[in-house]
Amino acid sequence: MNADLLLSHFDRISEAPDAVSRLRGFILDLAVRGKLIEQDAKDKPALTLLGKIRAQKGLLGIPAEAEFIPVDERPFDIPPNWIWLRLGDLCSKTGSGSTPRGGKAVYQRDGVPFLRSQNVHNDGLRLDDVAYITSETHEKMSGTALQPGDLLLNITGGSIGRCCIVPAGIGPANVSQHVAIIRIAIDGMARYLHPLVLSPYFQSFVLSEQTGAGRGGLPKNRMDRIPVALPPLAEQNRIVAKVDELMALCDQLDRAQHTRESRRTELGASALHRVNNGSNVEEIREYGRFYLSHLHDVSFQPEQLPLLRQTILSLAVRGNLVPQTPGDEPAVELLKRIQIEKTRCVKEGSLRKEKPLAEIPEEQKPFVLPGSWSWARIGACARGTEYGTSVKSDQIEDGVPVLAMGDIQDGRVILNTRKKVQRQIEDLPRLFLQRSDLLYNRTNSAELVGKTGIYLGDDDAYTFASYLIRLRFFSEFVSPVYVNIAMNAPYFRKTQIIPQLRQQCGQANVNGSKLRNMIIPLPPIAEQQRIVAKVEQLITLCDQMEVRLLATQEERHALLGAVLYHSLNDSHHEIDTNFAVKA
Repeated sequence: MNADLLLSHFDRISEAPDAVSRLRGFILDLAVRGKLIEQDAKDKPALTLLGKIRAQKGLLGIPAEAEFIPVDERPFDIPPNWIWLRLGDLCSKTGSGSTPRGGKAVYQRDGVPFLRSQNVHNDGLRLDDVAYITSETHEKMSGTALQPGDLLLNITGGSIGRCCIVPAGIGPANVSQHVAIIRIAIDGMARYLHPLVLSPYFQSFVLSEQTGAGRGGLPKNRMDRIPVALPPLAEQNRIVAKVDELMALCDQLDRAQHTRESRRTELGASALHRVNNGSNVEEIREYGRFYLSHLHDVSFQPEQLPLLRQTILSLAVRGNLVPQTPGDEPAVELLKRIQIEKTRCVKEGSLRKEKPLAEIPEEQKPFVLPGSWSWARIGACARGTEYGTSVKSDQIEDGVPVLAMGDIQDGRVILNTRKKVQRQIEDLPRLFLQRSDLLYNRTNSAELVGKTGIYLGDDDAYTFASYLIRLRFFSEFVSPVYVNIAMNAPYFRKTQIIPQLRQQCGQANVNGSKLRNMIIPLPPIAEQQRIVAKVEQLITLCDQMEVRLLATQEERHALLGAVLYHSLNDSHHEIDTNFAVKA
């Protein structure tokens, strides 16, 4: 083992998400290869254990012949005082448990524990979900009765490979057909065989030897032939002690890593909470600056970046992302001009007249806005709202592509040409999309209702389905991209979408009438444009950060693999940053 190589890179590799689990596997692999501790020439060679195993099997009336594994079939080199044997040759019993006649119907509230795969875990038996059988049933299944020191190995299903030792104080017990019993012929070896079974070396055999469709399983004849490298008994005891010591250190590292990540996550969540729920403008601005200036500490993991993106949107719609400019025309004037333009369009027949919207009561305003901003109902900002076409779309060659709710993703509209409607339908050309139209998903599961996206395709090239609503704006007064930002900010879902959700025919729904009455914080048009530019800049940085963080994770993962491989193989080569081995 080249421990210096491992230690020299430890700070970097310990940040890899799977570092601790791979270190555990590395320790076990070293153990079963004779590389974890030094050998002692005074130990009786492992060959003497074979004599004891044969003698014990003879007393039990079990065939005692053992198959020595040919040199060309040995998986790796071992120390000279070790021997290679098949697993079955070490044991007085191997094979699966059995099912009591009557199956689950014979389970009792108490009696003899009947252990199943859910009870077998690598750190021991878990009896909170144990079944029981009667003593009479247990006696009928005497061939699968357990003994203290037996190894139990899950041999089917998703938990295949889990293994534990039957403890001394369990008393009479039996086991199901999904769990194999591995009973070593002589005492004192179970504690070594347990980490051996859990080692990546042995587990690779368990997984590769599965047979059967659907619920794979490890048959006895294949399990018995798995090669086992057997050390002297004294060395086994020293290996077990060393493994226990190192696993305790791994537990400490695991806890430290968990604590570190929890603190990072809590730091990010706390800052986001302050930004989203603060009532004091200066406090919100302060926490926003704190969050953005501590990105390295807060957003270290890719899964934390959604918090950062949401914080950016929160700062944007509260007026804390870009400074206000005194000369900007206040939003209240924009709303007046929008109303004048709507009235003109109604008179000329290009817009239908809509029912007036109520004033917004103070108690319904989620937070305080800068002086030049105004709270506005979406219907007051929009040129109009339209439900999509209910004409059934199909995979036809010539037609107009229909956008569906699955095409609204992360504030964007993903263009597709999968399903189309005929160009001659009555809804066209009225429901053709124009560039910068905003699409809103009005029905689906609760978490998907309220998704929005900006259409950036060509004019009159796409239409949209009936469970989407189109919002179109007077772009000289309201930026559709800004409205999209506002409708994706955390406050909007919390205060506008969730309170309006209603279940209809098994799906959640927030209709167009409710959408028109939802409120957004409206800045002056010049500030809307500055906000859009800043948000796009910061979201691009988030995307770049995500790429870098994922690349860093992959780098650490690759470095961990390279270091463990060369440490395991006792290599003294240097590893460069691209993980190429230098002689």
